[in-house]
Amino acid sequence: MLVAGVMSGTSADGVDVALVDLRGAPPRLQWNVVHVATYPYPPEVRAAILEAMQPETGTVDRLCVLNMRLGEIFAQAVLQAIEEAGLHPREVALIGSHGQTVWHAPDANPPATLQLGEAAVIAERTGIPVVSNFRARDMAAGGQGAPLVAYVDVLLLTHPQRVRAAQNVGGIANVTYLPPQEGDDALGKAFAFDTGPGNVLIDLAVARLTGGAQTYDRDGQLAAQGQVDETLLRAWLQHPYYQKPPPKSTGRELFGPAYLDELWAQAQARGLRGEDILATLTALTAHTIAWAYREFLPAYPEEVIVSGGGAHNPVLMDHLRRLLAPAQVRTSDELGLPVDAKEALAFAILAYETWHGRPGNLPAATGARRPVVLGDITLA
Repeated sequence: MLVAGVMSGTSADGVDVALVDLRGAPPRLQWNVVHVATYPYPPEVRAAILEAMQPETGTVDRLCVLNMRLGEIFAQAVLQAIEEAGLHPREVALIGSHGQTVWHAPDANPPATLQLGEAAVIAERTGIPVVSNFRARDMAAGGQGAPLVAYVDVLLLTHPQRVRAAQNVGGIANVTYLPPQEGDDALGKAFAFDTGPGNVLIDLAVARLTGGAQTYDRDGQLAAQGQVDETLLRAWLQHPYYQKPPPKSTGRELFGPAYLDELWAQAQARGLRGEDILATLTALTAHTIAWAYREFLPAYPEEVIVSGGGAHNPVLMDHLRRLLAPAQVRTSDELGLPVDAKEALAFAILAYETWHGRPGNLPAATGARRPVVLGDITLA
């Protein structure tokens, strides 16, 4: 069964699409990546998404229009990926669309989350059934609605003998703890949680430093020109989120523009240059990941498998290799999972599980009371 997974993450920099051939069922799921692609958002679309993420500017009229607009964009991305793969839409059986998260409030009463990208538009434009709105069902079952990729990490990255950690560094960073597989119990004692900011604060700082000319620190070039302020880093590491035990998840609601404003002001008061601020923010992401491993993982991993945009940042990766030693730090590319499309691949698999009526959440990761079938199905 050929499935397209569609993902737009917290960084809101573009649409990732993964075409995956899936057969069988867990724990003996067979998978083959057919094609992956990333389609950057036009600047005005990214600006609209970022505005939608802020209570002051995310008004109901903007959310309504953006929901339909993103449906069109996601549909076009899927069709373009299919064409690039030399396929026809009728050869793709299903689409799994995570949507664009604009608000995630797992600690609200009641817990709430909102992803945009109208599934009806995707189904209408492509002629392919769509599974969407994955997070809501896990929340209804008492979970945080995230991280959902943990279930797929367990299926694809569990090692027979080694303790592994699957570390995604997107806008937000999250880890899946993967103990060795015990017989056919692939889920075993695995669990996952968000460790804190990934690239989100770095990206916001780059945009501020460059006056919007850059949206991310390409190859860590700006951070490499700065010095880490150890005193400020220690202060930033006292944020209550890092001390909170899992299950937990977070987003731009906590680590967003308002929080960067606080950190930027503190750094300027200490006379830091913009490059020094970036160096310290990059170190913050790495240190919060390392802290989470030592505080919350039952056993220290022998291997750490990194995916997401952060895997392209050599400054961040150098921090991780140093801080996570003696664990061996690798990228998911080395295991056949594209760094930039692992989450898109994951939502292809989650859609496949939903289509077959099987649960796709990992309660040990999300805190849900039980495994549940995720998402809504929109028929073509």
